[in-house]
Amino acid sequence: MTAVPSIDPRTGTAAEIVTTETTAAQVDQICRAALAAADPLNALGRDGRAALLNTLAEALEAHREPIVALADRETALGAVRLNGELTRTTYQLRLFADVLRDGGYLEATVDHAGVTPMGPRPDLRRMLVPLGPVAVFGASNFPLAFSVPGGDTASALAAGCPVVAKAHGSHPATSQLCFDVLEAAARQAGAPTGALGIVHGVRPGADLVAHPVIRAAAFTGSTAGARALMGVIDQRPDPIPFFGELSSLNPVVVTPAAAADRAADIGTGLAESFTLGAGQFCTKPGLAFVPDGEAGDELVTAIRDTIAATAPMVMLNAGIGSAYEKGTARLGVTTSPGTPLLLTTTAAGLPPEATEECFGPVMVVARYVGEADLFAALDTLPASLTATVHRGSDETRLPGDLTRRLLSRAGRIVYDGYPTGVAVAWAQHHGGPWPATNTQHTSVGATAIRRFLRPVAWQNAPAELLPVELRDDCRDLPRRVDGVAHPAVSAPGAP
Repeated sequence: MTAVPSIDPRTGTAAEIVTTETTAAQVDQICRAALAAADPLNALGRDGRAALLNTLAEALEAHREPIVALADRETALGAVRLNGELTRTTYQLRLFADVLRDGGYLEATVDHAGVTPMGPRPDLRRMLVPLGPVAVFGASNFPLAFSVPGGDTASALAAGCPVVAKAHGSHPATSQLCFDVLEAAARQAGAPTGALGIVHGVRPGADLVAHPVIRAAAFTGSTAGARALMGVIDQRPDPIPFFGELSSLNPVVVTPAAAADRAADIGTGLAESFTLGAGQFCTKPGLAFVPDGEAGDELVTAIRDTIAATAPMVMLNAGIGSAYEKGTARLGVTTSPGTPLLLTTTAAGLPPEATEECFGPVMVVARYVGEADLFAALDTLPASLTATVHRGSDETRLPGDLTRRLLSRAGRIVYDGYPTGVAVAWAQHHGGPWPATNTQHTSVGATAIRRFLRPVAWQNAPAELLPVELRDDCRDLPRRVDGVAHPAVSAPGAP
């Protein structure tokens, strides 16, 4: 049996053996337990699952100190960052409890039987229902927010789908500790056995997405890793949805007016953004377009001054460190893992290597001369999770032109800020065209739940066979009835 070690990235040595890799027989057992839990989890109803999510959040808070300490030992991300990440994680759980209570995510729709211009219409009622057990793959760079207890798990459980989490090899001890905390809390909240499961190991991860009871997979990681898993899924007799959040360049455009207004501030902010967490963010700005001229020179100087005062940082694991060395070598520079790096070129001479994601604290600045030069370079870029525009005071024309050009290449457009913050909110979208993701859905925010649901229509169904949300007397969630939108109506005495 293959041991699963926990590596301290600060020393590169194994701190402990966490467990052994999950066997094929164990993967099968875990998946079948998840299948058995699917109907009971859905039967908890919206209120029951909301209570479950809140209980999970409370349990993580109660174990904050050991979770953060272990995550720091496995990732070197620091207690401040990890405490913030755990707060984000508990907030996500509570947000999806609110999503459940609201009920609008179900898209409940009722069309009563009647006469239409096309003739008689049967009674039709439609809503979204859970897909079934789902696989969730933890990300190396977010051991809490995109891992065993992360947003994918929260949104899947909210949808009524049991979750089998694939622990990431960069932080297996943190993954196991979080799982143990969540599993105990789930039992306390009355969740069925099997609502949460965990597997360790690369081969078991492939076995997981190949298992016939798994109905969807959520993944945050490299394009190569995603392609490997999609290859496994393609071999299934029944291919399943794969929701991958993958590679992103996250270009930034600074207009001449913005550079003239606040060059030093933008330069400092860019440096802090692309070095945050050793540049190991999917939203790290990897390429910035800066105007030629004195204001642009001042902006670049501010970037250089900021990173000159930044010490080399510890990267998440040896593999990511090696990939950083290779990525910067493709850009023509030899450097060591974790060393912040700024490279400059021209927009007209932008090399193809500069339009590929390089995971780590490196950014390329491309200097442009005029709008035609800028627009031509933008047209060569791949799609990203984000695109950012820094504007001058009250500037609208050029930012408007940039927005129209960037709209087809990004899932979120940021103005006068930096893309490395991804707020957990109802209006958030964290996604984008390939290679940013392979899906139109978001992995952050309330509508992330939509990934784990499918529509079903009931035709001429007796009231007693309908879900409560589709019965005529249901008033506690927003619905569309006979084409008219109806808001939720609180019960008498309810807040």
